[in-house]
Amino acid sequence: MIKSAEEFVRLRESEIQEEQHRASNDSAELEIWYEVIRKYPEFKEWVIHNKTIPIEILELLAEDKDPRVRSEVARKRKINDKIFSTLSIDQDENVRYALIFNTKFSKDKAKLKLIKVDDSAWLQEKLEEKMTE
Repeated sequence: MIKSAEEFVRLRESEIQEEQHRASNDSAELEIWYEVIRKYPEFKEWVIHNKTIPIEILELLAEDKDPRVRSEVARKRKINDKIFSTLSIDQDENVRYALIFNTKFSKDKAKLKLIKVDDSAWLQEKLEEKMTE
């Protein structure tokens, strides 16, 4: 278990494979994740990559000002309907693109149709391609 924000950062920056694995797979208390986000915002994307990350943290990061962070959330299989709804109308088309290609929704055509694409010919084309797979 990860015991502090500093430990998470140290594990993530380590050149030792086993420590990097811990950063991606070990759990932490909810407050530790909030602390990482607050103290080390440049590690938000690495927080999302953790396989045990609580849904509350993903909900928070789904509304982050950085579209790269929101795109990483959009790729995460464990997102819930609240996160899907938020990201399906995101102002950044790359976030919505990541959501279209999230493997959790790739076969759910009804869900895919809920993603806003009317403001982007490129995104409309990508959605059509996904719908015909």
